[in-house]
Amino acid sequence: MHTSSIPFQVTDWAEVPATEYPGEIGTAHWRTLKFGSLRVRLVDYSASYLSDHWCKRGHIMFVVSGVLELELADGQVFRLTQGMSFEVSDQESVHRTRTGTDTGATLFIVDGGFLMGESTGL
Repeated sequence: MHTSSIPFQVTDWAEVPATEYPGEIGTAHWRTLKFGSLRVRLVDYSASYLSDHWCKRGHIMFVVSGVLELELADGQVFRLTQGMSFEVSDQESVHRTRTGTDTGATLFIVDGGFLMGESTGL
C-alpha cells in the first residue's frame, strides 16, 4: 500500500463541502479529504440514524460529540461517547453504526489501505 505524500495543511472543516448519505433511517453528512488511498472525514450523523449497510472496512473513529452505538454482526453493541474511539482493521469485525433518538453524533474518521491488516513494522 502506498499513500501519497501529504503536504502540510490546515483544514477548516466548515469549508469542506458536505455530501449527504441517507441511512436506513436518518442521514449522515460527510466532509471528506482524500490523500491517495487515505480518506479523512468529519461525519455528522442525525438523531435516530441507522446505517443502511454492514461494513467490513477498517476505520479509526473518534467521537467529537454526541453518542454513537457501534453494533457488531455477532450481536455485541458498544456505546461510544464524546472523547472515545474505536479502531479496527479491514475484515476484522463487520459492523454498523446508529445513534439514539435524542442526539446525533459527530465523528472524525480515518480509513484507507493501511488498515488492510498487514504488519507495518511499527
